[in-house]
Amino acid sequence: MNQADKAASFRQLHHGPSILRLANVWDAASARLVERAGFPAVATGSAGVAFSLGYPDSEILPLEEMLGQVRRIVRVVSVPVTADLMAGYDDIEKTAAGLIAAGAVGLNLEDFQKGEPVDLRAQTEKIQALRRTGERRGVPLVINARCDIFLDQIGDAATRFDRTVERLLAFKEAGADCLFVPGVRDEETIARLVAALRFPLNILAGPGTPPVGRLQELGVARVSLGSGPMRATMGLMRAIAEELRDAGTYHRMLEGAIPYRDANDLLA
Repeated sequence: MNQADKAASFRQLHHGPSILRLANVWDAASARLVERAGFPAVATGSAGVAFSLGYPDSEILPLEEMLGQVRRIVRVVSVPVTADLMAGYDDIEKTAAGLIAAGAVGLNLEDFQKGEPVDLRAQTEKIQALRRTGERRGVPLVINARCDIFLDQIGDAATRFDRTVERLLAFKEAGADCLFVPGVRDEETIARLVAALRFPLNILAGPGTPPVGRLQELGVARVSLGSGPMRATMGLMRAIAEELRDAGTYHRMLEGAIPYRDANDLLA
């Protein structure tokens, strides 16, 4: 498939009979593992990429380094790749052009930048600019528009749902393909969002999130793992280091490790 075909295929996955599952990756090796496991698409997580490159999860990570990691991932997989580009950096058209040049076909776009919620009109204009840039370059980017009101517990809890829906419906009207609400895990709120939006909804998995089968019953179109896989890997590395330091043994390293030959062949 060419890049435009991959974009169309990835967009269609949000409307399939089964919920789209995305096990977020941070580098070429993790991307190949996800592809080898049979997933139809690969998604990066901004935190995982940032941590792997030595930065906190923010736009302090230079766009060039972020896109460089996307390019490395695209090089080793054949499935569509979507990238978490935080709030899109300062020049959204430049960001979109760079993303397409890197070979990706979609992105997450946050509505929280430099410690503050992005003005609603400014955010819808970003989404429209992403849509125009993709169309001009022949790759209709799949836009996952994110609202962080629940995640960051912004403002009055009594109005949090209504304010989230207001923003998400504006993102939908501006041209988003999927709406992302991290921080929501209870079934009642998820069901209310599905009913209010009537549009593909992405839920971020975490403690207390219903299983994938139940999310599908509730009408969720997409579930992602965010920084979870990368942080789990960091936890394993910490355990390996502490065991070596304290006990001088290697059990945690050897439990479940992929054999060297298999790891090498994965990227050959």
